[in-house]
Amino acid sequence: MMKCQTCGTENLDGSQFCDECGTNLQSSSNNNNEFNVQSYQPPLSEPAFHVASVTSIGIEPIIEQVEPTPVEQNLEKSIEGVHSSLTIERGASVGKQFKLTAEESYIGRWDADNGIFPDVDLDAHDPEAKVSRRHARIIHLNGKFSVEDLGSTNGTYINRGRRLIPGSPNMLNDGDEIIVGKTFLRFNVSK
Repeated sequence: MMKCQTCGTENLDGSQFCDECGTNLQSSSNNNNEFNVQSYQPPLSEPAFHVASVTSIGIEPIIEQVEPTPVEQNLEKSIEGVHSSLTIERGASVGKQFKLTAEESYIGRWDADNGIFPDVDLDAHDPEAKVSRRHARIIHLNGKFSVEDLGSTNGTYINRGRRLIPGSPNMLNDGDEIIVGKTFLRFNVSK
């Protein structure tokens, strides 16, 4: 067995690359102390760098900082940034908070048999099963929020007003109360 010098994974003798991290095992076995430019991957916490592929012996590689692409910027925002949250205000799970990061966040109850995995899964918090599997969704678009009933059995309500018309998004404001079935949720915009 060959041990990868980068990640420590045991690989079969004669392997050219590590099964775990992809490091070239042939070059790392020849010179264990030399930095391998081809296998270098910066940790996720560091900004993305481009490592020059041509170096002189004894001279460190030239490192250029590369600006993230728009796709990478959106990914970073969705990972780090929670744009809003829903908090249960009535029932057995008072205080349970669901952080919302996607442009569309679905509210409902988990159902693996039918492939339903909502972002706000109220299955464990809805003992009477008053929340539909696909009950409602929160939409975040251009800094504004809305809620849309998805044809639920027991309806969706904002601030104890009239039952929402299925398929018709209604504007949401920070602090609004959303009722789905018999579950009372408080909508809050993250600052």
